[in-house]
Amino acid sequence: METGTSTDNNGYEVIKNGSWFIQFRNGYNPWMARYVYGLMFLLVNLLAWAVRDYGRGALTEMKKIKNCKDGLNCLGTEGVLRVSLGCFLFYFIMFLTTVATSKTHSSRDKWHSGWWFAKLLMWPGLIIFPFLLPSSIIDLYGEIAHFGAGVFLLIQLISIISFITWLNEFFQSQKDAERCHVHVMLLATIAYTLCILGVILMYIWYVPDPSCLLNIFFITWTLFLIQLMTSISRHPKINAGFLTPSLMGLYVVFICWCAIRSEPVGEICNRNAESSSRTDWLTIISFVVALLAMVIATFSTGVDSQCFHFRKDESQEEDAIPYGYGFFHFVFATGAMYFAMLLIGWNIHHSMKRWTIDVGWTSTWVRIVNEWLAVCIYIWMLVAPMVLKNRQTT
Repeated sequence: METGTSTDNNGYEVIKNGSWFIQFRNGYNPWMARYVYGLMFLLVNLLAWAVRDYGRGALTEMKKIKNCKDGLNCLGTEGVLRVSLGCFLFYFIMFLTTVATSKTHSSRDKWHSGWWFAKLLMWPGLIIFPFLLPSSIIDLYGEIAHFGAGVFLLIQLISIISFITWLNEFFQSQKDAERCHVHVMLLATIAYTLCILGVILMYIWYVPDPSCLLNIFFITWTLFLIQLMTSISRHPKINAGFLTPSLMGLYVVFICWCAIRSEPVGEICNRNAESSSRTDWLTIISFVVALLAMVIATFSTGVDSQCFHFRKDESQEEDAIPYGYGFFHFVFATGAMYFAMLLIGWNIHHSMKRWTIDVGWTSTWVRIVNEWLAVCIYIWMLVAPMVLKNRQTT
């Protein structure tokens, strides 16, 4: 029995370290499976965008579907929600059927990594199924999707902050700490420089008039949050260094820029949005980059289940799965809700222009709250050990 298990493990190592051809050829391969799921997610994103922007060409066929009401209810915003619901159902079913997987070579492991013929039948079937549902159910899903997209953003925040803190701990644990210290200071200096540059550019681009008080508040508050994170990180009792607050500062500046850029076209304080309302190559490239970035963020967050293991365990069994299958599919399920919110501007009654993504006042405030929440989580991760230690002492 042990010999059989050892042989299976050796086979897994050969597959994992082998070429792409060897990985594709093997039917039950968890390493390649995650890329296939990511590709399927990307295709659904493209389908949702096509339904929103170019669905009018399918209007004649849509009229044949009972719940589409002359085809209009299956296009635009509602069409995006229908595609999103199908994608959510697929990944949520995968989540329910793989959540308890802990060992390789088990039936759940094989279901996650194989059975592609069955999945290629189930996947399009679930994408088509929501188009047969009445609009009332789709509207209800749209409301629920707000919450699911928020869960996705929270998971993504924790994953990014965990990576930043891990990077700092990695440099501090190196044997040649003195040489690493120089690299850390150089990286922190570059990050802080980019933060200051980003803040200056936002003032130039998005505060063309003194009456743009909201944008002034967003940018100035972001600058204050960077200073706050740095001060707390440098506190003698915490001493987290300069690297983590500098990278977090870069992250919150990016979120602030995304928030202000999401302001509706026509606002006097967002001239860049007004100039990008015309469909040109720059607009198309920006849209494609934003779409790919969202898919990559979903994929990387789904694989990073370790950041939610609150109890660190260095030992790992030989037949343990390489990543959390259930968590992976749960992230993709909430990611399906998230991409729907981006394509409809977080408003189920909002119509978006072609080649636009995440535009509207709701989108702006979601980003801003996301920025503030990121800072709160980061600060709590810094002070929590000290607070809990004091509690245990008392």
